[in-house]
Amino acid sequence: MSNHYFQFKKFTIQQDQCAMKVCTDSCLFGAWVSSYIEEQKIEIKNALEIGVGTGLLSLMIAQKTIGRIYGVEIDRHAYEQAMDNINQSPYYKRCEVENIALQDYIPDKKFDFIFSNPPFFEGDLKSIEAEKNNAKHDTSLTLVQLILFISKNISSNGLAAMLIPFQRLSTVKIILEQNGLYLIQETLVRTTTKSDFFRAMLLFSPVQGSLSVNEISIHDEHRKYTDPFKDLLKDYYLYL
Repeated sequence: MSNHYFQFKKFTIQQDQCAMKVCTDSCLFGAWVSSYIEEQKIEIKNALEIGVGTGLLSLMIAQKTIGRIYGVEIDRHAYEQAMDNINQSPYYKRCEVENIALQDYIPDKKFDFIFSNPPFFEGDLKSIEAEKNNAKHDTSLTLVQLILFISKNISSNGLAAMLIPFQRLSTVKIILEQNGLYLIQETLVRTTTKSDFFRAMLLFSPVQGSLSVNEISIHDEHRKYTDPFKDLLKDYYLYL
C-alpha cells in the first residue's frame, strides 16, 4: 500500500485521495525542469500545469521560481487534494488550480511555461476504475489535444515540458513538428544503469534552436541513487 503522504524538504504531499501517487520519475521530472529553469536563468511569470494530480510538480516548480503557477485538473478528488497540499505549502499565494477539463479551459493569457506529466498508455488495457483510467491513460485527453493546446497557449518565446513513456517518443516528436514546436532538450531515463530507457523528459518551444540529448539513470548497479539523480533531487528529498 502506498503511503498517504510524501514529505519533501519544504512541503508535504498528501495523496490518499489521488489515483496516481508520488513516483520517482515524476519527482525526477520536476527537479529536472526546475534545474533547467534555474541554470538558464529563465524568468517565469505565468506557468500552467496540465493535469495537476496531487500538486507535486507545481510545488516543485514553485520552490525554484517566483512567478504565478496555474493548473487544471479534471478529477474532483485530485483537485481537492492538490488544493489542500498547495494551501499547506509556503507557495499557496502563487498557485491556483481549476477543476476543469483542458478541453473546456479558456485561459485569458499566454503562458511562458507549460508543463505536464500527461496520461500515458493510449490503447493499453484499461482499469475498471474510471479515475485511474483518466490519470494513467489518455481516455480524457490525447497527446494530440494536449500538444495542440500548448501550441495555441504558449507565449512566442515560451517553454514547455513533458514527461512521456520512452516508447511514445517518436510519436510525440511528429506531433510537436506538426504544431510548430521544437525540441530543445531531450533526456532519456533508465531505472538502472543496465536497464532500457523507460521515460523521456522533453523541453520544447515555438522557437527553433539546437537540440541537446542526454540520459540519466535513477539507480546504479547497487540500487543506490546515482550522483546525477541525487544532484537534481537534493533540494527536495529529505535524506539527500
